[in-house]
Amino acid sequence: MTSQNKTVRLLSGEQIPALGQGTWEMGENSRVRGEEIKALQTGVDSGLTLIDTAEMYGDGDSEKLIAEALGDRREELFIVSKVYPHNGSETGVKAACERSLKRLQTDRIDLYLLHWRGGEDLEGVIAGFESLRAAGKIRHWGVSNFDTDDMIELFALENGNRCAANQILYNVARRGPEFDLLPWMRERSVPAMAYSPVDHLRLPNQSILNDIAAARGVSPMQIALAWVLRQPEVIAIPKASTVAHVIENAAARDITLSEEELSQIDAQFKPPKSKRSLEML
Repeated sequence: MTSQNKTVRLLSGEQIPALGQGTWEMGENSRVRGEEIKALQTGVDSGLTLIDTAEMYGDGDSEKLIAEALGDRREELFIVSKVYPHNGSETGVKAACERSLKRLQTDRIDLYLLHWRGGEDLEGVIAGFESLRAAGKIRHWGVSNFDTDDMIELFALENGNRCAANQILYNVARRGPEFDLLPWMRERSVPAMAYSPVDHLRLPNQSILNDIAAARGVSPMQIALAWVLRQPEVIAIPKASTVAHVIENAAARDITLSEEELSQIDAQFKPPKSKRSLEML
């Protein structure tokens, strides 16, 4: 299967796009709102129908932006949103979900995640998620920024093994999850969602990515994104707030890196040889 057509299978059997659209820091500036709306619409036109957001993003403004841009295309979308840890209780999760549904102007969230660990009642969160799922308010639930120990703790709880995904910081420059977290998740059919798959534009200005990109006539960011997309059971959710950027991201699906190129990337961005704590942005 080429990256252009690549999907990732959820535990339920549902197939979702391996490349979606992130919205962190979008919806917060009225001067660029029109361009952001066009970018989201162009992305969906290009098959990037998985849209990631969170109640944290602009205190809900990102969710409102999605409703404005894509409200009439709801049936095409797979919407992911996230709940703050301080709302991490059975009642808190339910109330936060209702607020997100209102901002998104929809009757359900396709995948609802606990945003990070932060003093939440994890058993209560699971119970809240399961109640929301039974009521049809969410279709799947998962977590974000959970390291291996966190996932083990989650799976030890009642219904914890119903976790559909774990959204983590993962890219060519931050490969720590490859040592233990990604293998643990693959053994249990839990896909990873890679946020900041091009490291929030913090990748080195000059690297092997530039050399490979120059030889192919593409951008280094496209090479970095293609590197993530080649991974099994990994979904990438780069943000693109302009039409040109979202078109560039979509084109990364057409890039298949050779074994030689992958070896060159490994030589500079080395895979982990020991456990590294999961990084966050």
